[in-house]
Amino acid sequence: MGNVTVKVYDETIQVTEGTTLLELAKQYQEREAHDIVLAYMNGKLCELFKPIISDSEIHFLTTADEIGFQSYKRSATLLMLKAIDDVMGHKKDFQVRVMYSLGNGYYCEMEGLPDGISQDLLYSIKRRMKELVWANVPITKESVSTNIAIKRFAAQGMEDKVRLFQYRRVSSANVYRIEDYEDYHYGYMVPSTGYIKCFDLILYSAGFVLQMPTMEEPESLAPFEAQKKLFKVLKESEDWSTMLGVDTVGALNDVIADGGIGDLMLVQEALQEKKIAEIAERIERDGKKIVLIAGPSSSGKTTFSHRLSIQLRAYGMHPHPIALDDYFVNREDTPRDADGKYNFECLEAIDLKQFNADMSRLLAGEMVELPKFNFHTGMREYKGDFKQLNSGDVLVIEGIHGLNPKVTEQLPEDSKFKIYISALTSLNIDQHNRISTTDGRLIRRIVRDARTRGNSARATIAMWNSVRRGEEHNIFPYQEEADVMFNSALIYELSVIKQYAEPLLFAIPHDVPEYQEAKRLLKFLDYFLGISGEAVPNNSILREFIGGSCFKV
Repeated sequence: MGNVTVKVYDETIQVTEGTTLLELAKQYQEREAHDIVLAYMNGKLCELFKPIISDSEIHFLTTADEIGFQSYKRSATLLMLKAIDDVMGHKKDFQVRVMYSLGNGYYCEMEGLPDGISQDLLYSIKRRMKELVWANVPITKESVSTNIAIKRFAAQGMEDKVRLFQYRRVSSANVYRIEDYEDYHYGYMVPSTGYIKCFDLILYSAGFVLQMPTMEEPESLAPFEAQKKLFKVLKESEDWSTMLGVDTVGALNDVIADGGIGDLMLVQEALQEKKIAEIAERIERDGKKIVLIAGPSSSGKTTFSHRLSIQLRAYGMHPHPIALDDYFVNREDTPRDADGKYNFECLEAIDLKQFNADMSRLLAGEMVELPKFNFHTGMREYKGDFKQLNSGDVLVIEGIHGLNPKVTEQLPEDSKFKIYISALTSLNIDQHNRISTTDGRLIRRIVRDARTRGNSARATIAMWNSVRRGEEHNIFPYQEEADVMFNSALIYELSVIKQYAEPLLFAIPHDVPEYQEAKRLLKFLDYFLGISGEAVPNNSILREFIGGSCFKV
């Protein structure tokens, strides 16, 4: 066996053909502050068991990189499921559900346990996880035909995976294994259990949280902080999914294949409208004059504010929707982030002085000309949009910073009603594979930015990390201060929006950094059967992204 030439870090070296990326990673681990878990080999993302069989350029990824950190979380989930299987004696009469993100971990439940989850059971599972970590058991991958995967998962009672694979277009599936436990997982894994050093299991509500570190500090575990309001809205959405009988992609695809998607869409929209009406009733009952709507990018704040305004009118109030985005400073005055790019997510991107002055004058009964921000020219414009408040009028202000006290510090506190909105999908790929809320919002934004701002999918993906950093610092810390939370995610939306997103993602060239993320999103969207957007109601939050809304969004 001969040698091949490898470019790694700042070196060009010779290695024996067939050397694995793991063997090479061990040689260079001391150069990294965090564990190497994946690698790019000639621009292609690879797991570390991959052999080097030709001249290659290699770039390692650690747990402090987004892709590497996601592989850590995915592997920790597999480790937990393996430990549960061992502790429960390989029984098939109960199910583990990895349900949604909570804090820095995943909220999980175990169905079919007569006595529920006890602290002693959780301790036994955690102890078994640690034993497997100390044993440094390899995490292996096997590619099998889809038909074989269906038979194997059916034999294990994993009907959610059977449903999922019945709609798969590809001919094979990757099955991961720790010792005698195997499972399907969407995405790559770390090489062995020894890499999963940092985790905890915390009893919470009717289930437990698999607590994990953050990407910023992947070797330490922050204290668990219960997000009670967020958990409540997530649980409510889960109850909706259960009521509709659609909690996984396979179940959604069944509804589409059986021709029942039209009714599902109408019921889901009706549930959201009912929730909006309940919020409007509370605002009217409490006599609030300023409604603040905040949430991360692409959560549907604009459409929600319009729909809430309609419900407020039904209660005899006169709402005036105002977008914080219209108070952006001019593009040339926008702060830049650490990468030198415009930082539209930071608080300084908003002209807070002018905003507070205008809102204070409106509340005082004065006539005020409101601005409109032109995203194409990057300039704030005034075109005769005059507004004056009368008795019974209420300001409905939406923007990502709406819950930050600094934004409305000059406005009376007792007049404010705070709403946090986000697209918190309750739909999962299967019982063990979550759909990331972040992925749903990114796909929404790709479609909307192309339609309304002329941005390519590549440009949207390129700025997404900056957007998320801004959310972590400017939005999420204030979410629990909201008076109410609203989930804007629709169970059916990814089946609709894929038709709009896929052409944009396919347009990203193979030789640019954003291609790998586009490839991952395309693979993700391939799980869904597509449906036409024609049946989406024109007041739906989804219309804010795909177009055709009855509101000016």
